Amino acid sequence: MSAAALLAHPAPQATFMEDALQGLKQSPPSLPSKYFYDEVGSRLFDQICDLDEYYLTRTETAIMQDHAGAMAACIGPATRLIEYGSGSSVKTRTLLDHLAAPLGYVPVDISAEHLLQTSEQLSQEYPELHIQPIATDFTQPFSVPALDGPPERRCIYFPGSTIGNFTPQAGRELLDNMAYCAGDQAGLLIGIDLQKDPTVLEAAYNDAAGVTAAFNKNLLHRIKHELAGDVSVDQFEHSAFYNDRHGRIEMHLVSRCPQTISLQGHSFPFNAGDTIRTEYSHKYTLDGFTATAKQCGWHCQQVWTDVNDYFAVMYFEH
Repeated sequence: MSAAALLAHPAPQATFMEDALQGLKQSPPSLPSKYFYDEVGSRLFDQICDLDEYYLTRTETAIMQDHAGAMAACIGPATRLIEYGSGSSVKTRTLLDHLAAPLGYVPVDISAEHLLQTSEQLSQEYPELHIQPIATDFTQPFSVPALDGPPERRCIYFPGSTIGNFTPQAGRELLDNMAYCAGDQAGLLIGIDLQKDPTVLEAAYNDAAGVTAAFNKNLLHRIKHELAGDVSVDQFEHSAFYNDRHGRIEMHLVSRCPQTISLQGHSFPFNAGDTIRTEYSHKYTLDGFTATAKQCGWHCQQVWTDVNDYFAVMYFEH
C-alpha cells in the first residue's frame, strides 16, 4: 500500500476553520465531534477503547468475535466492504477473517495520516485483499470508485456506535447517504449503544485516568496549533453527563474562568462555567433504531447483542 493509493477530498483545513467559527458563534457554542480524530485524537481514542470504564469497544468486539461467521453469512460472498470511520480497523479484522472472497475493503476516515498507517498494516496482513482508503468527511456525501467488471454488491460497515454522535435528523441524513453510497441490494452492518443505567454510561465518558479529558481538550489544541487560535487550553475542563430527556451522553468543555477565544479576527467571550459542547452520544432501543433506519429504506434482518444487553450489532438490507 503506497501513499498514492490514498484518495482524499481537498481543503480539510479550510473546512475545519469554517466549522470552528460557525460552531463558536452559536449560542451555546459547539464544535463538531468529527474533528476529534486527527492523528493525536485517533491515538487517544485507541487508548480510550482499552480503558476499564469504556465498555463499548470490548463489548462490541466480543459480539463480533462470537457472531462474525453469522454476520459474514448475511453480508454474503463477493461483497465490497466500505467502513465509515475506520480508525484502527480493529473489529474489521474479525469480520474480514470470515468474509467469503470479498471484492475489496474501503476504509473511510477523516484522519488521512492514521488512515494510511492502518491501511498499510492491513495490506501486509491481507495481501490478497484490494484495499482502497478514502480520506474524507463521511458525514457528507462521497463516491466510491467502481471496480471493473459487473455491478458489485456493497456493504457499509459502521461500528462503534458512532451513529450516536449525530442528532436524530443528522443520523437519518447519514443513513440516507449510506444508501446512496452503497446502491441497490446493499447491506449495512452497524453497531449501536443501548440504553442502560446512567451511572455505567457516565463512568465510560469520565475515566479516572483522564484520557477522555485529553481527547476532548485536543479539539482546543487543534484550534490553537492548526488554526492559530488564541485559546488557553488549560483554562477549560472536561465534563460529560447523561441527558435523560434526550437519551444521550453530552460531552462539554467548561470554562474555568472569564476568558476569550480569538480566531481569525473573531472574539468569543466566555464566563466561568460557560461550555462548548463537543459531542452527543445517543443511546438507543432496538425498536427505536429499527424504526429510524426503516424511514431511510434500511430493513432489519438480524440483531446480535451481549448478555447484558449493553450493545447491539444490527444487519440491514436496502
